[in-house]
Amino acid sequence: MATVEERVKAITARVLKLNPDEIKPEHSFTADLGAESVQSIELVAMFEEEFGIEMDEDAALSVETVGKAVEFITEVCGEQGVEAEQ
Repeated sequence: MATVEERVKAITARVLKLNPDEIKPEHSFTADLGAESVQSIELVAMFEEEFGIEMDEDAALSVETVGKAVEFITEVCGEQGVEAEQ
C-alpha cells in the first residue's frame, strides 16, 4: 500500500494536472501548485474518497501545504479508526 504522502501527491497531481514527482511537502497548494478554490474543494472530496474518511471542510481547506495535508489526513484517519500507512 502506498504511504499517505504518496497518495496525497498522486491525487494532487491528478486534480492539478502536475507530475507527482515534482510535488514537495513544503509546496503550497495555491501559491506553488496553482490550485484555485474549486480545485481545493475537489481535492478535499478526493482525499475523503481515497482514504475513506470525513474531514471538516473548513479545517481541510485551511491546510496550506502538501506536508500539512499529509499530517492532517493521517490525524483524521487515526481519529476515525482508518488504517493509513505513514
